[in-house]
Amino acid sequence: MLLFATTVFLSAFLLFQVQPIVAKMILPWFGGSSSVWTLCMVFFQVELLLGYAYVHWVHEKLRPQRQPWVHGALLLLSLATLPVVADPAWKLTAQAQPTWSVLGVLATTVGVPYLLLSTTGPLMQAWFARCFVERGQQTYRLYALSNLASMLALLSYPVLVEPRLAVAPQAWIWSAGYALFVLSCVATAAYTLRRQQVGAHSTQALGYAPRPPLREILLWVGLAACASTLLLALTRHLTQDVAPVPFLWVLPLALYLLSFILCFDAPRYYVRPVFLAALPLSFVALDRVMAGGLDVPWLVVLLCSALFVCCMVCHGELVRRKPAVRHLTLFYLMLSVGGALGGLFVGLLAPTLFSAYFELPIALWSTGLLVTCALWTEIGRRAPRWGHALLGLALLIFGARLVDVSLNDVRGYTEVVRNFYSQTRIEDSMDEDLGPVRTMVHGRITHGEQYLHHAGKPTAYYCERSGVARALASLPTDRPRQLGVVGLGAGTLAVYGRLGDEMRVYEINDQVVDLAERHFSYLRDTSARIVPVLGDGRLMLERETPQGFDLLAMDAFSGDSIPTHLVTLEAFDAYTRHLRPGGLLAVHITNTYLDLRPVMAAAAHHLGRIALLVELASGHGDPFCRRSSWVVFVSPEQARALPPSLQGAEVLKPTLGFRPWTDTFSNLFDILK
Repeated sequence: MLLFATTVFLSAFLLFQVQPIVAKMILPWFGGSSSVWTLCMVFFQVELLLGYAYVHWVHEKLRPQRQPWVHGALLLLSLATLPVVADPAWKLTAQAQPTWSVLGVLATTVGVPYLLLSTTGPLMQAWFARCFVERGQQTYRLYALSNLASMLALLSYPVLVEPRLAVAPQAWIWSAGYALFVLSCVATAAYTLRRQQVGAHSTQALGYAPRPPLREILLWVGLAACASTLLLALTRHLTQDVAPVPFLWVLPLALYLLSFILCFDAPRYYVRPVFLAALPLSFVALDRVMAGGLDVPWLVVLLCSALFVCCMVCHGELVRRKPAVRHLTLFYLMLSVGGALGGLFVGLLAPTLFSAYFELPIALWSTGLLVTCALWTEIGRRAPRWGHALLGLALLIFGARLVDVSLNDVRGYTEVVRNFYSQTRIEDSMDEDLGPVRTMVHGRITHGEQYLHHAGKPTAYYCERSGVARALASLPTDRPRQLGVVGLGAGTLAVYGRLGDEMRVYEINDQVVDLAERHFSYLRDTSARIVPVLGDGRLMLERETPQGFDLLAMDAFSGDSIPTHLVTLEAFDAYTRHLRPGGLLAVHITNTYLDLRPVMAAAAHHLGRIALLVELASGHGDPFCRRSSWVVFVSPEQARALPPSLQGAEVLKPTLGFRPWTDTFSNLFDILK
């Protein structure tokens, strides 16, 4: 038992530890979007499906004494794919085909090791059941152990691994751990060969059991798909609309795995009356979340609590329907089919089919429907006259409410679009004093606005009192200026362009460019020559010859946060290469959740420059301005003779003990507010 448990634990731990490692490795290549994490989840779920399909084929088609030889040989061959280090050549296709490029780099980097790791849980359980026929029902406890190891891997990454190790050492240590796992699994295969009866077929060893009916199999798939869809949809909500920090990638997945652990380790933890009663309450909680207007702590609590209840019900009902050990691999295969379908729906289909995030209400209603199907026979026995009708009516009312909430995501907006990078909305409203105002919104964050009766007035984080405006005011006026902007938004900074100026604007999302050109007049009305460059700002700058910018403004946001790869030391080296002597670098760091001042101070120290913090606090009294924080990088000579527009700025000093961010190391826990 110990050998099987060790192999299962190692495989599950490595399986889930590699997910954040590889995701963090490739995140900079695809604009730092939260969609990268969603696609990683889709890839890993599909790999899991392929692994379970392989196990089911092996279990059904190969004689028991051949299975260890085949699997052991594949494990040894997989060592040739180590280490798990992504090929930077994939950056070249990142902009043209981001979805397929993410899937491609994952397949070539970790595809083979991950596939074989994914086979371990069900395969070890099948071998264990054959070696210890009298303890067959204990095999499901190995599944609970694998989920425990998965949760430990996820929780340990942001707390223990990420703060201490760069990505490259993480990949090498993981590769060494995989080699250790291969040795353990080969040892388990050898033990299985010795224990089992030569020539015995799995059916004889495990006994006969009738095949589950199709209705039951479809219910397995549906319940697993609902839990998977809810996990990804709610994770997207947390990482994009609340706070894009790794902990909020990990927290929902940890709760998802915890529900597996509790349900499969001991079914008594699924107290059916309690969780079935809590399920409607979780639907009400999520309805409140989708309606909007909640503070962040309540959002996190309600989302995570509702996810846990929904997963406990889905997985608890699955455990109640688990088949005899003879059909164990079929059961796990159908669970992985459901998980993969949920992932494909959220990660690939929804961004293509929907302009808003309709996958969450669809998953909620589907969960209610499938739980109703699971309870249908029991309700008929206990309340034959009114039970079915009452449950059907409740589903109809719930569905109508979800349709109304979903339409609110697009109702009242001038235009709503969505793609791989984000959902972006254009909203028209009325200000009592300044008249009609048009706003570009990404998630809960305003990414630009224009007062239509004051179309030439800079607004929001770019108004005349903002840090970037003060930096622009310090530039020479006796010649045309070369300006660079990373992150277009509504195009507000174009207001500051003068006749003869050239402004190169780097924007990764083509939909943002289209919306800025059609709904805002900043780009049309500017006197400067606008040169749009479509692609990730940093990657484009790394490929270009030096531009000689008088000022380069970094204003690229994903939700409420600057993508991490834009504020590393290597990124700042790339930016300064494009500055002319005396040129300024301005970085927008306004943020609800993260304090980026230590990151800026460390970068300035690395560059031999001075970081000046220019803040416009709330209560400033200017109706055209929003609270903003900009950091302007100047040379020591410039700092000793600051122009009037930059005087009074706070000089940022390096924080003692703070480790500078690089392409291989960053730790968001260090800068949480």
